[in-house]
Amino acid sequence: MSNGSFPPSPGRRSGTLAVVLTALVPACLAGWLIWDSMGDPKSGGTSSLPTADSTSIAPPASGGPSGGATRHPKDDSGRPLTGKVVVIDPGHNPHNRDHPSAIARSVDIGTAKKECDTTGTATNSGYSEASFTLDVSRRVRTLLQDRGAKVVFTQDGDRAYGPCVDERAEIGNKAHADAAVSVHADGAAAGQRGFHVILPASVRGGGADTSAITGPSHRLGTRLVTEFSEATGAKPANYMGDGTGLKVRDDLGGLNLSTVPKVFIECGNMRDSKDAAQLTDAAWRERAARGIAQGITDFLNR
Repeated sequence: MSNGSFPPSPGRRSGTLAVVLTALVPACLAGWLIWDSMGDPKSGGTSSLPTADSTSIAPPASGGPSGGATRHPKDDSGRPLTGKVVVIDPGHNPHNRDHPSAIARSVDIGTAKKECDTTGTATNSGYSEASFTLDVSRRVRTLLQDRGAKVVFTQDGDRAYGPCVDERAEIGNKAHADAAVSVHADGAAAGQRGFHVILPASVRGGGADTSAITGPSHRLGTRLVTEFSEATGAKPANYMGDGTGLKVRDDLGGLNLSTVPKVFIECGNMRDSKDAAQLTDAAWRERAARGIAQGITDFLNR
């Protein structure tokens, strides 16, 4: 053996073993008692080691055969919108201003004729509504895709102009969207502040029939008002909707011609300096996107 040591005699071995066992048995017993007092996770104890489901399934509440509470299965995907189709319609188009005659032509909105599209409004400093709507819509798309949704855009700044309002509705219809939201900002007078959601009126005539979508669209709009306000701190418009944040209209082809639940959201008034300060702030636009995405998620998970 190394280091010049010698093997112990038989007598020394037995004595040493007795000493070791004498010290070891109480230590093991103490360890077992501590473990037992902490509890076995599988038997409802309070072990500090989490089980596989400890972050996703709450323990049953007291009362009833299993505590009186419903245990929900774990959502392994973490993607609550998987299988859902959402159409996001960024209002206007940054290139519309280069095609005035094309966007001025009339199209059928079911109950009347209206221009194909417009350039939209802008802040006093020149930040355009079309730029705003694209930015917010892209942020919404990222959030919804992260939740598993298939997101369809009506335009992504990749078209010469438009599309026209009738085509915007048709894109949602062909996609069989579970929800569609058209993103806008308003151009009201200074001092008129806040956001509002536009709902489709009950319209029937020509190529328009909203009878099947007015109810679900109202539910979608209500959820958007709640979540948008919470995410941004913005208040419902002080110039329409009687403080509800909701406005029903029958003159918008994007709503009249839709066969899927659809609303418009006017995120603020670009012509008011206080609203404009928010609309031009990237951090605020991210919060706006989160509010819109959460409103859509709430509606689809109703």
